[in-house]
Amino acid sequence: MERSRPLARRPLVTLLTVAALAASGMTALSSAARAADADLARNGGFESGLDGWTCTAGTTVTSPVRSGTSALKATPAGADNARCTQTVTVKPDSQYTLTGHVRGTYVHLGASGTGTTDVSTWAQSAPDWQRLTTTFRTGPSTTRVTVYTHGWYGTGAYHADDISLTGPGGETGQPPAPPAGLTAGSVTSSSVALSWSPVQGATGYAVYRDGTKVRTVTGTSTTVTGLAPSTAYAFQVAAVNDAGESARSATVTATTAGQPDGGGADLPAHALVGYLHASFANGSGYTRLADVPDSWDVIDLAFGEPTSVTSGDIRFERCPVTECPNVESDAEFKAAIEAKQAAGKKVLISIGGQNGQVQLTTTAARDKFVSSVSAIIDEYGLDGLDIDFEGHSLSLNADDTDFKNPRTPVIVNLISALKTLKARYGDDFVLTMAPETFFVQLGYQYYGTGRWGGQDPRAGAYLPVIHALRDDLTLLHVQDYNSGPIMGLDDQYHSMGGADFHIAMTDMLLTGFPVAGDAGNVFPPLRPDQVAIGMPASTNAGNGYVSPAEVNKALNCLTEKTDCGTYATHGTWPALRGLMTWSINWDRYSNWEFQKNFDAYFG
Repeated sequence: MERSRPLARRPLVTLLTVAALAASGMTALSSAARAADADLARNGGFESGLDGWTCTAGTTVTSPVRSGTSALKATPAGADNARCTQTVTVKPDSQYTLTGHVRGTYVHLGASGTGTTDVSTWAQSAPDWQRLTTTFRTGPSTTRVTVYTHGWYGTGAYHADDISLTGPGGETGQPPAPPAGLTAGSVTSSSVALSWSPVQGATGYAVYRDGTKVRTVTGTSTTVTGLAPSTAYAFQVAAVNDAGESARSATVTATTAGQPDGGGADLPAHALVGYLHASFANGSGYTRLADVPDSWDVIDLAFGEPTSVTSGDIRFERCPVTECPNVESDAEFKAAIEAKQAAGKKVLISIGGQNGQVQLTTTAARDKFVSSVSAIIDEYGLDGLDIDFEGHSLSLNADDTDFKNPRTPVIVNLISALKTLKARYGDDFVLTMAPETFFVQLGYQYYGTGRWGGQDPRAGAYLPVIHALRDDLTLLHVQDYNSGPIMGLDDQYHSMGGADFHIAMTDMLLTGFPVAGDAGNVFPPLRPDQVAIGMPASTNAGNGYVSPAEVNKALNCLTEKTDCGTYATHGTWPALRGLMTWSINWDRYSNWEFQKNFDAYFG
């Protein structure tokens, strides 16, 4: 067998040259690989608010932050783990590194839809910023991956900052062409309907009002709301796909209609609203309508109630003599209504209350509601209607997720019934609502059953009714009492019993708020003349009573921006309509404390 030949000795300089070339090639290759990678996460530092992110219960804060000026703060509660997501375009069969910094307890960072093995990493307890990182490889046909962060149920708020997804960018192509055919349709005092032609390759459309993006939609029409009456606006639309936005369309201008009065133009600038126990007696005693002082501008007769929960058949039975020995006769009662109206007061029938559950599950129940309520209004010559639906009267079906386009029968039928009544009685018809905070302001955090189910379907359920009738609504006076803690626009929980609660809850109505934390789905603000603050008249009337001094602090803050305490309002509203209380009877029982304070404050 032939022995192997010994290797020829190469000059040292040759070996060093080869090694240097090899090293140079490796460095060049490594640099090229790094150059192909990029941070694909959009707005990973949350410097542009929640732009690019979809959050169930998130907002941005300026402290604490890890870098820059902003960070994410998200608060799990109930069945919601405060998940924030972003979908990113990626390349198939490629390697990616996901990194982020978090603070809090049980904070998760992960990626789903990878086409291989979805990944997640988490910090059990991070009192200060802690770096989380994980890697994954996309599947052979994967072009989009969703990155996310979330907390854990009931563990409090968490923070996240500097989230990055590093790897080769996907093929995003070219932005679409700009839309054509933008047209303004129906106009109200607070909204303009828009439509345009579809654009090939567009996955959505960005709508601009006076140069500012106000919403993104998937269809080719939308109604822009929250506008001021008798005001001209300029609108444009851009088409959107994964590559970005097109140029904007040609501009269309539209002018909103004049301000509707909702039947309230002849109310005083600051009105006092109260409920009168007309169909029952309790510890406060019965008060005759004629004995109600002139300070009360709107008197809600409590209550009209249904013959059964789903009948829609509303009856108003006056308190019997056996229960209310000093009750007036029907003739005296009707004469008192006429006298109040002659003095410029409004007398309404209030439907519902704690015991009057009303569910208009069918169109037959809707029509019966209209006819039976009309019969009560006609019999007593009333000025309008107050909706005080409580308990389980309103709730949202699981597929009902957009307050602007409700689908649940009890919601749709109520809206239809109220619009029919408004049309029947005309512009002078007074329409008021007295929902609980659970059905309105809680909608900032939760709406219906939620994206993943499990939430109370009543959460935020009044929002579609208020929104659909905002041009017909005279007054909204949310019951800021008998309420649990509610998160305000400062993302802090506020509890009843002091000026702070009334300030925070009213600020939400006058500022507007994202529904269920979705910055693209905002409940528009109401006009200040449509809003009154609901308070108990005394400690006997309900939980959440506040002293006259606290009442005045709330009014000072909202109308003058003084006495605001720790909550910073988003405006000043001297045209705030006034106060509502439960009830006139309980205020009489307490020597008219609530009324006297109102009179002293507003003169």
